[in-house]
Order: sequence, then structure tokens, then C-alpha cells
Amino acid sequence: MNKKRVIILGAGPGGYTAAFLAADRGMQVTLVDENSRPGGVCLHRGCIPSKSLLHLSRLIEETRSAEAFGLKFQSPEIDLNQIREWSRGVIDKMSNGLISLCKQRGVDFVKGRARFLDSNSLVINDNEQIKFDHCILATGSQPICPPLFSKISDRLLTSTTALELEEIPERLLVVGGGYIGLEMGTVYSALGSHVTVVEMTGDLLPGVDRDLVRSLLPRLKSQFQNIYLNTQVISCELKGNQIVTELDGPGGVELANYDRVLVAVGRKPNSMNLGLESTRIKTDDKGFVEVDERNQTAEPSIFAIGDVIGGTMLAHKASAEGKAVIKILSGEEPSPKGQCVPAVVFTDPELAWCGLTETEAKNNDRRVQVAKFPWGASGRAQALGRPDGVTKLILDPDTEEVLGMGICGVGAGELIGEGVLAVDNGLKAKDLAHSIHPHPTLSETIMETAESFYGEATHIYKKLRK
Repeated sequence: MNKKRVIILGAGPGGYTAAFLAADRGMQVTLVDENSRPGGVCLHRGCIPSKSLLHLSRLIEETRSAEAFGLKFQSPEIDLNQIREWSRGVIDKMSNGLISLCKQRGVDFVKGRARFLDSNSLVINDNEQIKFDHCILATGSQPICPPLFSKISDRLLTSTTALELEEIPERLLVVGGGYIGLEMGTVYSALGSHVTVVEMTGDLLPGVDRDLVRSLLPRLKSQFQNIYLNTQVISCELKGNQIVTELDGPGGVELANYDRVLVAVGRKPNSMNLGLESTRIKTDDKGFVEVDERNQTAEPSIFAIGDVIGGTMLAHKASAEGKAVIKILSGEEPSPKGQCVPAVVFTDPELAWCGLTETEAKNNDRRVQVAKFPWGASGRAQALGRPDGVTKLILDPDTEEVLGMGICGVGAGELIGEGVLAVDNGLKAKDLAHSIHPHPTLSETIMETAESFYGEATHIYKKLRK
């Protein structure tokens, strides 16, 4: 009875990670979620199923491109029912594992919706009242769908419903050129859809360093039928069996017909109907819960993590925040240095980056040195038939400290961890340059990027740095 009672609302990666660490540290933990099993959007309707489908799409694309190597395959027979069963099998295996971990750790997992009564109590499903010492809000987010698309009913896809693969539309319009739109567009293109992407800004993946995106763009152009920039959908209606849209772009307004429309223009926080008005918790004008540097809300007993507080909406960020809160509740002082949060776009090729980006440095007038290594000079990339990549380092020109890393290429997401380690530990370019990397691997591109800073990269020529 002397254990701290911690209740966590939301069983996504942030919520269950916090719950497990709290239990490991001897706290009495209740984990509440509307779903019957833990995992949240990430496991059930996001990260895991989308990456399963992206794996399939890459397999299809690899068989198509293998003809250049002298290997010819027949066009694949696509069984949507079996694909769905396989994807659900992955989800079931992972979610059942989380249930087992809850039991092993003594975490009380409760299916239901919670609502605050005050700063130290809440009610679950309007019938079970529970008191707590501390509560962690980890309720996540959901896709935004502008009213403009309300007239096309079940022809509308979001990042959630697109994963259900009810059918493969002949013509698919993807609204939004961010990472979700491009990832799902890649999946449907590989499965046979003619995909058109519409982005209202002048670039795909706004905010990402342009040299990384440039390495990705040629492949996207070969996969997608059309990519329209500086273009908006101004009308969208279902007429007969077709979705009739008006696209307003640089060339004026034009009509176009599609079978389905996937809207991927952002997400909003799940902060409604939680009884926040019964507490001192504050939200901003978009509904995101406001927290301090300790992830503590205006109510000292309640913390918030993950998508519901905004910022970078990534599962691993939520998990890290969950761990940090539990450490605070255990009496540890938070680290004075913030952690580097990597990001990955799982297109083909992948994009990954961490720490300071070149774009951020320019926007903040920060002086940096950029070192690059083209994958065309990588033996491993050439052997894979995928020289369409680049590795770059963002360095302090005075101290040579690694401030950031960016990669575009096959498996970039698997390589970026070395960049996180370098940034978080204040490593210098020479630390990467002097670390022996195995040959032939794509990881060598990181070593040679650092070597190029000194004008000493083996596989590219660059004048010696003074």
C-alpha cells in the first residue's frame, strides 16, 4: 500500500514503455486504453502495419528492377486477403507479447476510457473510480480530415484506413507530400495504383534538407504518375462511381477524376473528453497539452508525453519521454542535455536524420561545416544496384563536433543510430573517421563522410582541409 500508484492513460509506445519501467521500479501501475490490447496506433494502425506493407512494396520493386541485373520475374499475383492476414498476424504476435509483459510485470491493464474527476482521481467507463498519486497522459493523436473531403464518404482514406487494404484503386490521389503521404503512396503504387501526389507547398517533405530529398525524388517520379507542388484541392465530390476533384496549381484550376483519395495533411491531439476541465491542465489553441521541460502539466500530479503534447510526433520520442517521467518519479534529476531524436521516412530509398539539420542551421544563421559522401562511390551501394544515396554530417567548424547527421539511401533508418550516438555524446568527426567500419557495407559511408571533412576519404577526392 506504500507503493506510488501511477495511472497511465494510453497504451501506445509512450504509455506502455512508461508503465513497464514504473513497474520495474516497484510502483503500482494501471495502464488504461480504449483498445482491448496494448500497442496504440503505432502497433495496431500505424508504424508496424505500414512498415509491413512497405516491406512488401519494396520486394515488388526489387523484382521489377532485377531485370537490369539479368534476373527476370513474372508480375506478382497479389492476394489482398493473405496480405491482410499476414499483417494482422504480425500485429497479433506483438500485441499478445505486450499482454504477457503486463502480466509478468504486474501491470494492471484496463480496457476503457478514463475521465478526470480532479487532480488525483479519475473514473473509467463512467463506473470505476480510481485514485492515483501520479498520472501520465499518453493518449496520442488522430488524423486530421478537412471538411472539404466529407462528401466522398467511404471513398476517403486516412493513414489509418489506408492500411486496411480494402481494395487497390486504379487511380489514387494522395493529398499531402509529407512522410505519411509518400509512404502510403509508395505502397499503393507498388500494388498497382496510379498515384498522384498533391502538396500545397513548393517541396515534398517540407522542412527536410533539400539534398536528401533530391536523392529520393527521381525514384518517386518513376513510381508516381504525377507529383503536383504548390497545388491545393479546392473541391472534391463523388459523382457516380468517380471522385471529381478540382486542383488549383501553378497552371490554374484543372479537373481530375480518382477512385480513392488518401488525405495525409497532419494529426490532431486526443485531448478531448478527458475531463481536463476538472484539473488545472492547460491546452493550446490546437488542443495540445502544455507541459514544462519535465513533461509536467500545470497540475503537478499529472504529466503528459507523446503526440498529445505536440512537437515531433514519433513513437520513439514518446517512449523516451515516458522513461524520463518515470525516472523523475523515482527521484532522479533529468539530464541537463536534451536527447537527440532521430527521424526516418520509410520511402525507397529511406531518409533519416538526427540532431541539427542544415536547414535549421541556415534558418538560425548558425555557422556549420557540411561534409558529404555520395553513395555512388560506395562499393556496397553499387553491388546492391542502389547508388541513389548520400550521407552527410553537420559539424561545428571550430570544434569539429558532430551536430547532426542526414542519410538518404537503402536502410538509412538502420544507419542513423550511429549519428544519434555521436550527437548525444559530443563526438567529433575524427571519432567517426578513426573508427574502423566493416567493408563492404553501407555503414562505411559514415566513416568516409567524416574522412571527407579532412580531405582524406579513400573513395572520393577532395582537397585537404587546412
